[in-house]
Amino acid sequence: MMPITLPVIFSFLLMSVAIQDPGGSLAIWASIIPFSSPIVMMARIPFGVPWWQLGLSMLFLILGFLGTTWLAGKIYRTGILMYGKKANWKTMWKWAFRKQ
Repeated sequence: MMPITLPVIFSFLLMSVAIQDPGGSLAIWASIIPFSSPIVMMARIPFGVPWWQLGLSMLFLILGFLGTTWLAGKIYRTGILMYGKKANWKTMWKWAFRKQ
């Protein structure tokens, strides 16, 4: 659970920076990068966000969702369905980038 919760905790820290300086470069990039954008962008919206930043954030979120879903499907197909064994990070990395 730690690798999943660390980006969320980091996003909340970035959100506090975004509230103090919503137009700063750290706040802008954190609101565009998919793992932190749902939290940081919500903190920036009350201060006024250009439409292109909001659109770019949504586009990257959609692409990130599709990419991670594809990657998870590939890991599941290779590791669980074909081999049926429990996975760790090293084997999942191999399964994700294995040629089929």
